Amino acid sequence: MAQPLMPHATASWLVDNTALSFEQIADFCGLHILEVQAIADDTASTKLTGRDPVRAHELTMEEIEKGQADPDYRLKMSKGPEQVRRTKGPRYTPVSKRQDKPDGIAWIIRNHPEISDGAIGKLIGTTRTTIAAIRDRSHWNIANIVPKDPVTLGLTSQRELDAAVAKAAKAAGIEAPVDTRLEGDREALLEQLRAEREAASRESTTGVELDRDTLFKS
Repeated sequence: MAQPLMPHATASWLVDNTALSFEQIADFCGLHILEVQAIADDTASTKLTGRDPVRAHELTMEEIEKGQADPDYRLKMSKGPEQVRRTKGPRYTPVSKRQDKPDGIAWIIRNHPEISDGAIGKLIGTTRTTIAAIRDRSHWNIANIVPKDPVTLGLTSQRELDAAVAKAAKAAGIEAPVDTRLEGDREALLEQLRAEREAASRESTTGVELDRDTLFKS
């Protein structure tokens, strides 16, 4: 099944801007429901910048409205323009995003220093000269460069970035970071989440009943 280009950022937007259930969002984005729960509770490892799937032509408002009206409805991805297959040579970056490249490069240098300049160049579609200038802070615009996740900026995909990190870590003999947030019995975790919500709901109801009893006694 086709999935949005940036599933986590898309899930973040859907959580903030629609009344879709976590199950519907997880199904559309190809994520586990606990990942959507973490995004909704702001407990994800990094705060995500939402990506509007409607503007990205991956989803229509009609589909969103159908999903909001029926919790059992499964969203269908729009058939957007055919993606251009990668060929050998530098990555093409739209003109509107080219000014974001230095920010993306700076983020990789800061967070993944093990990735080589050559690998960064392939990910971002830039030159070794530019990377070196940002690395040694001799870039002409260094004062205005702010490290930003290149995936969020739309300069590369999460899959390509993860692959580059894993490859660089293996070459450097570094153990790649593992997300352990969802380890263990996921069904048990889901039950725990439901139990916590039900307990919170009961406490809220009990508080209202106590207030009424106090009111009538007085």
